[in-house]
Amino acid sequence: MVKILQDAGVLPGIKVDKGVVPINSHGETATQGLDGLADRCKKYYEAGARFTKWRAVLKISTADNLPSNHAIHETAHTLARYASICQANKLVPIVEPEILTDGAHDIETSAAVTERVLAAVFKALADQDVLLEGCLLKPNMVTPGQDCPKRASPQDVAYYTVRSLQRTVPPALVGITFLSGGQSEEDASLNLNAMNAMPGKERRPWALTFSYGRALQATAIKTWAGKAEKYDEASKAFAKRAQANSEAQVRGRSGVSLRCFN
Repeated sequence: MVKILQDAGVLPGIKVDKGVVPINSHGETATQGLDGLADRCKKYYEAGARFTKWRAVLKISTADNLPSNHAIHETAHTLARYASICQANKLVPIVEPEILTDGAHDIETSAAVTERVLAAVFKALADQDVLLEGCLLKPNMVTPGQDCPKRASPQDVAYYTVRSLQRTVPPALVGITFLSGGQSEEDASLNLNAMNAMPGKERRPWALTFSYGRALQATAIKTWAGKAEKYDEASKAFAKRAQANSEAQVRGRSGVSLRCFN
C-alpha cells in the first residue's frame, strides 16, 4: 500500500493513538498511546510514513459545565507530548482536538469553548518545544450543537471559526485542516468556502483546508455499496466532492454551490 501511494505522489501517514478511556463520571475521556510511541514512530518512518494523526475528544455540556479544566488540560498535554515525540522521529504531527457537536448549545458557546481549548493546546505545544512550522492543526469548525434550534449560516460559521483561530493560533502554524464533525457534505464544503471567501485574507495567515471523512466519502460509499459494477459511478461521486472542497479551499467563491452540488 505504501508503494502504491508513493508511486502516485501521495505521502502516507498513520494514526498513532490507541483510543480513549474515561477520566471522570461525566463521560469525559483521555486519549491513550504515549507509552512506546517513540519506538513506534521510528518504525512508521522506516515503513514510509511521513505524517501522523492523534485524535482527542471533548464535549460541551452547559448543564455540567463541560468541558472541564481537567479534560482540557489532559487533552492539551497529550497532544503536545505526541507532537513532540513525532517531530523527534521526523514525522509531521496532525494535532486534532475535536470538540463534539452533541448537545443543544448555541454557536457562541461553541466559539468560547473552542477558544479555551485551542489556547490551552498551543500553550502546551510551546511548553513541549513543538515546531509549529512542522505541524498541522485539525480542529472542529465552530457550529451550534446538533440539537440547537437556531441554525447557523455558512457566513456565521466562517465568522466564529476564523475569529476563534485568530485569537488563539500563532501565524507560524503551517495549515489548518478542518474535520467535518458530523456536518453534511454540502455544509462542510459551503462553510469552508465561506471562510476562504471572507475579506481580509492577510488576517488569516494559515492555509484553511479540509481533512474530511464522512463529508468527503459518504455519497461515494453509499453509491458503491460493495458492488463492482458501481465502481465508476462511486469514483465520479468522490471526485465531485473532492472538486467542491478543492474549490472551497483555493478560491473561496460563493458559486461553488451551483457548480458542484447540483
